[in-house]
Amino acid sequence: MSLVRLKIKGISYSQTQNGAYALILNEVEGDRKLPIVIGAFEAQSIAIALEKEIKPPRPLTHDLFKNFADRFDIVIKQVIIHKLVDGVFYSSIICERDKIEEIIDARTSDAIALALRFDAPIFTYKTILDKAGIFLKFSSKEKDKEDKDDSIVVDEILQESEAVEIDSAASSAYKEMSLDELHKELEKAVASEDYEKAAQLRDEISKRKS
Repeated sequence: MSLVRLKIKGISYSQTQNGAYALILNEVEGDRKLPIVIGAFEAQSIAIALEKEIKPPRPLTHDLFKNFADRFDIVIKQVIIHKLVDGVFYSSIICERDKIEEIIDARTSDAIALALRFDAPIFTYKTILDKAGIFLKFSSKEKDKEDKDDSIVVDEILQESEAVEIDSAASSAYKEMSLDELHKELEKAVASEDYEKAAQLRDEISKRKS
């Protein structure tokens, strides 16, 4: 089976499922998208890894894993989303230490959060992309909470949204702030480890710069 390389296109927040985010992956050489539902913690961890300006005062769980791996000379070579069963994605992390390769099973959200920290490529099989790389609209009411974390089934997934939309009221308030005030609020949010707020502030700052 042929592998297809993926890149992260964006993270979207579900307006109807509390704490549910959709991670949108794009094939590198194509236009198809692969939506994967992840939890709030994993969404924050991935967003922080993508946004270099946000530096947590203490390591998050995935940062701790990276520090641990670095200390013991373990390198993540690649991540492969290798299976899709009943709407749940299964992934493998390909690691290497002393030229010995190991394959570790992982939740897709965790695997991607780690891949970003190791600058490791993300792949899936063409058959999975053919099956799940569809229009970003699903429904989900029959799945248990633990299944939702890595499932393509979510409430009607935010029609092609790429940004992190968390709290529209808060976002409106940020529009009234000056750039200097936004930077100060960002520093406070990071210091207090409020990464959801930090992500919103970062997005507003990015809009002003563009």
